[in-house]
Amino acid sequence: MSDEVDAFYEKLDKDAKSAGYHLNPDIDFTKALIKGLLTNEKRYGYQACPCRLATGKKSDDLDIICPCDYRDSDLDEYGTCYCGLYVSKDVVDGKKQFGSIPERRPPKEKRGKMEQKKTGNVFTNLSKPVWRCKVCGYLCARDEPPEVCPICKVTKDRFERFM
Repeated sequence: MSDEVDAFYEKLDKDAKSAGYHLNPDIDFTKALIKGLLTNEKRYGYQACPCRLATGKKSDDLDIICPCDYRDSDLDEYGTCYCGLYVSKDVVDGKKQFGSIPERRPPKEKRGKMEQKKTGNVFTNLSKPVWRCKVCGYLCARDEPPEVCPICKVTKDRFERFM
């Protein structure tokens, strides 16, 4: 698995840099997280956060597939994402240190209610629906969401209809 971890680390690092993100500079720690992502991909068929308990049902775990929906908020507030895979520039530059951060993911009962609120009818005069990437907030107006987010590279299933 070492070659697989190294190859995925290189890809993830390249993708992160191209989108303005930073992987944790502790390479051993980062590769351990990547090994967890790859293990979860083999176990569930998707790369659930290695620091959270996945259900094995992709539709229930979409918000914790790496990069998770909470990454940017956690980076802004704490300088790292929940698992520590992504860190802020201040952390990379040694200007800020981070520790453990609280779980931002709402309990399962509340997640379902939040989704119900979001899917309420919205009337609009737009000719196309607007899709929002739940990871980075990218918006686009088109019939269907893009196959891959041009900003953070997550797949189509991480988009939600915004308007």
